[in-house]
Amino acid sequence: MKNTLQPKLRQRGRASVDFLAHMFHGTTRVRQGVQEELNSRFGEGADLPDDLDERHKAVTGVLSGEPGYRVQQTIGEWHSRQHGLIAMDAFEELKPDVTELLARYDEGPSRLVAEEGFEVPDYFDGVEIHRTRGGWDGHPYMGFVHGEIVHKHIVDATYPGGIFTQRSMVAGLAPKDSYDRILEMGCSTGHFTHALAETYPDAEIIGVDVSIRTLEHALRTGNACGYRWQLYLRAAEDTGFDDESFDLVTSYILLHELPADAIRASFAEAYRLLRPGGDLLMSDVARYAHLNKVQEWQADQLARYGGEPFWRESASLDLVAALKNAGFEEVEGRALGNQGYPYPYVVTARKPA
Repeated sequence: MKNTLQPKLRQRGRASVDFLAHMFHGTTRVRQGVQEELNSRFGEGADLPDDLDERHKAVTGVLSGEPGYRVQQTIGEWHSRQHGLIAMDAFEELKPDVTELLARYDEGPSRLVAEEGFEVPDYFDGVEIHRTRGGWDGHPYMGFVHGEIVHKHIVDATYPGGIFTQRSMVAGLAPKDSYDRILEMGCSTGHFTHALAETYPDAEIIGVDVSIRTLEHALRTGNACGYRWQLYLRAAEDTGFDDESFDLVTSYILLHELPADAIRASFAEAYRLLRPGGDLLMSDVARYAHLNKVQEWQADQLARYGGEPFWRESASLDLVAALKNAGFEEVEGRALGNQGYPYPYVVTARKPA
């Protein structure tokens, strides 16, 4: 079903948001030039230091004298700092009408449970993910701002092939054609939840997240689409649900927001929650082990300046080994690839019957 919440931006907000997307496409030749310089200077990086911090010093020490690299870094820094603020300004123009619209969908077939006493995990508390001022819960309508403005007007316009197309593709990669009860860990604003609902229309879908603002928007999304989602303010590693109560546990681009210990704990929780023979499907960023030294440096630099404090720790973790250690069998990891880059990386696994 169609989500009716996507806004038609006002003129000033639309111009500012479109500028962000057009800036990305307009600087393609600059990025290509930097890539050519990287390839010329370092190849695949065989001679670069193994230590990633030392590699950062070596590569940036060479590239910092290149005008194209300086332009790329300046634009990237500006975009990282400004995209959330520009989106929030665009929201302010819409606020009177949008808040009235959103209020209509606070009630409906979906429900949100936010129990008193929930303690935000340390890895989330005070972290400005994606350099969003105040973090995911820093604005009363941050779920709408990021779910409907940033992702639909900026990210989807710049992501090769479309980020929502990829979500739908990943949702269909679970081993079975149908599931009775699905748990999505880190459901955020409900984008992947929507893809799951379309892929498995007969399934009961439950989502958990540690951000109340994103869950509020997921609730409105579910209600606007007529879905009966059950959403909970809970951490992936400690959901509180009954043992062996799900047929599929899944997530989309959650793991790189977690430290390695929380990822392992989430895998253990998924194993506990799955019925015998149940499946796990998770998609995340490229594994550093699958990248050459230059690609690894590029990914790590993007994460360092993009507000991703756990990216390196997560991307360095062997997810296949971690799932096997949690007790799963039939574990498979695949780099699906996107325009020659090994992203997204998808793991599937099964709890022994």
